[in-house]
Amino acid sequence: MTRTSSPRRGLSDSNLSGFRQIVEKMASTARAVGIDLGTTYSCVSVWRNGAPEILADAHGNRVQPSYVAFTAEQRLIGEPALAQCGLNPRNTVFDAKRLIGREFSDPALQADMEFWPFIVKADENNRPVVEVEYKSSLHDFKPEEISAMILGKLKEVAEHNLGVPITKAVITVPAYFNDSQRQATKDAGAIAGLEVLRIINEPTAAAIAYGLDTMKPARVESSEDEAEVATTEKRVLVFDLGGGTFDVSLLSMDEGVLEVKATSGDTHLGGEDFDDRLCHHLATAFEEANPDLEGFRTDARAMRRLRTAAERAKRLLSAATEASVQVDAIFGGIDLNMTVSRATFEAISADLFERIITPVQQVLDDASTNKADIDEIVLVGGSTRIPKVQELLKEFFDGKQLCHGVNPDEVVAMGAAVQAALLAPEEETGEIVIQDERIKDLVLLDVTPLSLGLQTAGGVMQVMIPRNTTIPTRAQKMFSTAVENQSEVLIQVFEGERAKTGENHKLGTFEMTGIAPAPARHPKIQVTFEIDVNGILTVWADNASNGKRERITIDADKGLLTEEQIEEALRTAERFREEDQEFLRKMEARNSLETYAYSMKTAIYRKGKELSTAEKDILLKGITEALGWLEQHHEAQLEEVKAKQQELEGILRPLTV
Repeated sequence: MTRTSSPRRGLSDSNLSGFRQIVEKMASTARAVGIDLGTTYSCVSVWRNGAPEILADAHGNRVQPSYVAFTAEQRLIGEPALAQCGLNPRNTVFDAKRLIGREFSDPALQADMEFWPFIVKADENNRPVVEVEYKSSLHDFKPEEISAMILGKLKEVAEHNLGVPITKAVITVPAYFNDSQRQATKDAGAIAGLEVLRIINEPTAAAIAYGLDTMKPARVESSEDEAEVATTEKRVLVFDLGGGTFDVSLLSMDEGVLEVKATSGDTHLGGEDFDDRLCHHLATAFEEANPDLEGFRTDARAMRRLRTAAERAKRLLSAATEASVQVDAIFGGIDLNMTVSRATFEAISADLFERIITPVQQVLDDASTNKADIDEIVLVGGSTRIPKVQELLKEFFDGKQLCHGVNPDEVVAMGAAVQAALLAPEEETGEIVIQDERIKDLVLLDVTPLSLGLQTAGGVMQVMIPRNTTIPTRAQKMFSTAVENQSEVLIQVFEGERAKTGENHKLGTFEMTGIAPAPARHPKIQVTFEIDVNGILTVWADNASNGKRERITIDADKGLLTEEQIEEALRTAERFREEDQEFLRKMEARNSLETYAYSMKTAIYRKGKELSTAEKDILLKGITEALGWLEQHHEAQLEEVKAKQQELEGILRPLTV
């Protein structure tokens, strides 16, 4: 094929040189984009011409399938990868978001593997890797690498549209992603050649985009030049049910401040799970109709074709009461031809639908908010199109109308684009590109989803940062040693809602050493917990006596809480609330007895000249016996501990008279 060039029109050499200078100047100014890295679909947006704009690829596709395929000749990403997955199922990778930042032994991941045609195995650190055949040889890819390929595709789409290099991005994650998953997402961005300006929660990003049409300038000037309040607080519940994750966040919008009041969710609930149910139902019906066939479910190609048909039927059932499922020669030369009703789909997915209401109630409870106080319910994520989801949500809110004014597939990326423009000034001028009076001074206040703390004497969880605390945040507290002449302290950091640290999840540990010998409770150690805007936790301890500092940053290598453990921690906290309260009361009594014993021991030495040797021996013996009893009776009940303190007070009464 011969390529011909069209003649230049109206461009002299001098004009062409000027045009080149403009292009070079544009290229030197890096633009920041917002990216919604989804489980099943992803998209990229940029702030342009006074609004966030979704960027389409060369074929006009505004969202890209989160699929990566490997063939004997090339790697395919997005729509081309999805198009050939039926022919190449074992080397077509999807659902990377359900792999990222998790351990291979995670039960949820093991359950997912039953539905994946590609091979997932563990590396030396018990992290999942995907094995594919690429260019006639086997390769192992980490989930971060697969995600980076998708991010790279979105980066290319943005650069093609904007004509400038893209080096910076704001990437969204589910609000209930733990620190390990957030760190892994940042790593994926780095692999894709992107500086991740910030990781923000998907419901928060959606609220930003929604707020563009509802927020007004914070104040207006009256005729007498007096400032008048132009807006009032609006409470918005963002209900985000996507392809693989589910988040609910309650936010308040007031005068340019977007504050998250509470968040809850399930990082393993979404459209993929509904697909799994429908796929399993169809496979069972096919096997029952063809009992002589064996190996249907283990045929990766057949199951991939069935899954594609199941997903298509699920989409059709959002608009119709019945959907026809037809796959020619799906297995053994036999066609699959079935009809699925909406009622059947809802019945086989009943338990999944039940799971969507619990987080909604949890958010309202955590924010101390009534259903009637919610001004808007914003639907985000493609799975919110399912009629049963809308029906349950509307019923829960007593018939309140749901907001359909935003595109559920694109609103998250648009909100991320707003945040990206706010965070990335123009390189030439250093000025922020957004001048929109509605949001140029927008302040985002997000929250942490679980309580963070450390272990104190008796295995008690000392909460430093309660769940749903606005971030970024910092908390400090002074601690001391538990025994005399203690030279080092092991600081153990936990995440969870239980009173006992043993029933929460350990995030990491570090030691404070070099403590000068001193009586128990005399050394002063200040512990600080700090969470940055990305939700990353750093903990450090300062020894007041020598100025020494030890610290730890909780990162992906520390094995943080999985989403299943987060959900279980919250459920267990509710179920055993009374047990926790009883345990706390008991530990408070133990600490009270121990503190009283040590303080009286100090008083004895201070009053040494006023007491005879015999008196000192009697008092010290009583204290020693009480402390020994505490050491030997860790399981003593509350009343027993109180009785022991009363006994000691009786012995030491002469000292306090």
